[in-house]
Amino acid sequence: MGWNQFQVLARNELAQLAKFNASERRWQMPFAAALASGLPLLVGAWFDHLDYGLVSALGGMLFVHTPNTPLHHRMSLLMACGFGMSACYTLGSISHFFPPLIAPVLTVLSILVTMILRFYRVGPPGSLFIIMAAAIAAYSPMEVEEVPLMVGLLTMGCLLAALIALVYSVVTLRLQAPQPVPPLLPASFDEVVFDSVVIGACVGIALVIAQILQLERPYWVPVSCLAVIQGASLRAVWTRQVHRIVGTGVGLLVSWALLMLPLDKWSLALLMMVLVFIIETLVVRHYGIAAVFITPLTIFLAEAATLGEGSPMAMIEARFFDTLLGALVGLAGGACIHSPRFREVVGGQLRRLIPARLR
Repeated sequence: MGWNQFQVLARNELAQLAKFNASERRWQMPFAAALASGLPLLVGAWFDHLDYGLVSALGGMLFVHTPNTPLHHRMSLLMACGFGMSACYTLGSISHFFPPLIAPVLTVLSILVTMILRFYRVGPPGSLFIIMAAAIAAYSPMEVEEVPLMVGLLTMGCLLAALIALVYSVVTLRLQAPQPVPPLLPASFDEVVFDSVVIGACVGIALVIAQILQLERPYWVPVSCLAVIQGASLRAVWTRQVHRIVGTGVGLLVSWALLMLPLDKWSLALLMMVLVFIIETLVVRHYGIAAVFITPLTIFLAEAATLGEGSPMAMIEARFFDTLLGALVGLAGGACIHSPRFREVVGGQLRRLIPARLR
């Protein structure tokens, strides 16, 4: 490859990475998402239990699954996703007490959730927040008797998100006509089964590598892997991987600056609401810029209850390494998914494991 060709290739690559997508998303959606995740934090701050508010705020992230479809369809979808998130959080919490089961549980959950969402044509963010809830639960310090309480708190957050989604939908459907419900086309083995198995296997592999490296709380490794591998094409997987790593690097600097601020429970709750608003405004336009703000939000969601107990720099370094590891595994998995040869060899072996009547 000559120098001129390399320059053209580099310019095209930078143009793809810097592309800013157009979007018809109205400001009401980010505002409602901020309320869904922020109100539990404000309630937790009021009762001096920010740790409880954080669990419900995680359930409040259910709101981002709201599709732009007729009211009956979007509410049915949200309630189903809310049930799935609560179930996955429960199983993640149980696996916390049996560490060898964490990787198998997250692998199986990733496969099943991805299969279901692909079968029903559920769009972005797909299984990301549902599996994220299970991963955080698996590495959250809790006692056995606290599991029902934590599951209840997350479920309450999901119900609040559904209620806010109902009010949001009633208002916005008066301003903008909904999109038609996507038809349920005949299920493709490759799309529904093969892709889901590879995605789940990569999530499990990412977590096993993190456990071998003895990372303290590696919940962000499988989440980063899942965020990258869900790209619609290898080009999308590569772009998202670069966005994820670069955005996380910048986001960690932002996180470090925010951690240096004298945050109390009220300012932390308001800060997280602002972060959600910014993320939901940007994520459909440029994922890399949104990742800058996703990084501090996820750090606060998982670590806010214990802020001040350790070194902020150590936490930031750990999150960057987690993201890099997960993104690399996700890129490798994406290359496998979009490789015709891999599909032919591994897909053929997978078909043999399934009874003919179920294919």
